[in-house]
Amino acid sequence: MSKSIVVTDENFESEILQSEVPALLDFWAAWCGPCRMIGPMLDEISEEYSGLLKVGKINVDEEDEISRRHAIRSIPTLVLYKDGKIVNQVSGALPKKDIEALFKELIV
Repeated sequence: MSKSIVVTDENFESEILQSEVPALLDFWAAWCGPCRMIGPMLDEISEEYSGLLKVGKINVDEEDEISRRHAIRSIPTLVLYKDGKIVNQVSGALPKKDIEALFKELIV
């Protein structure tokens, strides 16, 4: 059973940039209602696509360097990486099917 990983300044490169599978990052904060709403969906996606997709969560209040580098202006923001490069990015709370549409064609 896979679970979302906590991404920090220290493990960002090894967990995301060097990931062998696409990585979906959730920029969130504990005080953000929409972030709390999509959190369980991202955990489900992490389990359902285990081995095909890595799901990471970045708390913008704790990891401000990564947030600054990504120019995060609103949360939740989802950023999709493949081969160390950003291939998709979207802000706001999305339904599960829309989140899956961000990465589905990359894991076929």
